[in-house]
Amino acid sequence: MEIRRFGPGHRRPGGPPGTRNVAGQVIYSDERVVVTEMALGPYAMITPHANQANTALFIVISGGGFVQVGEERARVNHGEAVVWPPGTLHGAYTDGTEMRAIIVELSADTATHVVEGSAAAEVGAEGQPAARQPTAARGSLAERQRTRDEYDSSEGEPW
Repeated sequence: MEIRRFGPGHRRPGGPPGTRNVAGQVIYSDERVVVTEMALGPYAMITPHANQANTALFIVISGGGFVQVGEERARVNHGEAVVWPPGTLHGAYTDGTEMRAIIVELSADTATHVVEGSAAAEVGAEGQPAARQPTAARGSLAERQRTRDEYDSSEGEPW
């Protein structure tokens, strides 16, 4: 059994150039996926950027803040996730609150299976994986269900 540690004491500052008050730790990485835990402090920002090849899932696990996909911006709280499609400008930021998120970056082939709801490998001739052309991920922000007044800041993690 392998135990991966992350969270306070394991994070390092990171993010694209211009990012501020953000620290994280890669939990797992291989040719199909990179899983990272990120902590955004008060007034933090992951600078808007685009990943050309990877679809990412930004999964808020505590606190709340804001996310951007293209020109669209929305508030997010714990228990919500956002799809960041490849080649699309995306980022996140906080106001006076904190936010923790798990970011799951999927390779083009893995993302196609996951986003389309089929994680099983396709099999081609002679039992080898079938050659596939990756398709662009489709994603947008979900309709907001809660108001900011319903968010309990005591559930956040101390920075």
